[in-house]
Amino acid sequence: MQKSRKRLITMLSGCAMIAAVGFMPSTPAQAEPNIDDVQKRVDRLYHEAEQAQERYNDAKLELRDLQGDLDSLEADQDRQDAAFEDVRDQVQDSIVRQYEGESLSNVGQVVVSDDPQTFLAQLSTMSAFNDLQSQLFDKYATEAEALGIRQDATEKRAADVAETEKQLAKEKAIVDDKLAEAKTVLGDLKEKEREEMLSRGVVRVPSDVPASGRAAAAVQYALAQVGDSYVYGAAGPNAFDCSGLTMMAWAQAGVGLPHSSSAQFGSGPHIAMGDLQPGDLVFYYSPISHVGMYIGNGMIVHAANPGTGVVVSSVSSMPYSGAVRPG
Repeated sequence: MQKSRKRLITMLSGCAMIAAVGFMPSTPAQAEPNIDDVQKRVDRLYHEAEQAQERYNDAKLELRDLQGDLDSLEADQDRQDAAFEDVRDQVQDSIVRQYEGESLSNVGQVVVSDDPQTFLAQLSTMSAFNDLQSQLFDKYATEAEALGIRQDATEKRAADVAETEKQLAKEKAIVDDKLAEAKTVLGDLKEKEREEMLSRGVVRVPSDVPASGRAAAAVQYALAQVGDSYVYGAAGPNAFDCSGLTMMAWAQAGVGLPHSSSAQFGSGPHIAMGDLQPGDLVFYYSPISHVGMYIGNGMIVHAANPGTGVVVSSVSSMPYSGAVRPG
């Protein structure tokens, strides 16, 4: 009797467990992504891509300067080559005159080398050297040294150019990778959720901005681009990155800015946050990798990211680093 009762209890317990399992809600194989988590991940990817793009912009500016230096050095080297050849010809003429009246074989033995250092070594051992004017020899030695210095400088600058070009390619690859990853993350969201996520923090364009002077032209241009696309490295007319927008906006006021947020940070006097005026440039993150234009009432217009484009946002929507007043 006792064993029968135990078997009955075991059977009933098993039935109860089966019933409980049967009524438990099934867990989906893959839960729907949390929109806040996706927002953070996409924002991080966009920011990492923008950091790489700004480094790319900085490298382009450096490459431009390096190439200018290289062009100048090469021009100097051409001039130095000509000066060196002129002195070399004078030295050779002087040597030939020393051997006038001697056999052609003797003259042929003193034809100078094309290499400056080799020629100096030859010249120092020639029997005719004592008869050459010391001033001419000194001039030749000076020109040869100057030419060598320019050749070394040119080679170093050319190596710098090549290294900077490699850095450009590296940063461009990072931009492309981060953007592709962000697009993949966004692709996992439904259209409605994606639109909701991308619209967060976007403010309506104000109808009146109290700007004056050259700043008014810059602000007017920047606000007219609201709704345009964000494209890394772009500076208009229909797409911009952050520094491309501010550069083109201030160009309308006759103020030239570099296409780089960190470089723009050094383009004018620094302004305290409490003294911001419409047209001032506002910078974000550390190191600086984003810039917008202040338009008053605690708002900026900026090229935000590829998902949002050019929009109006709060001045405190990102980690604030400082502000500059161009012009």
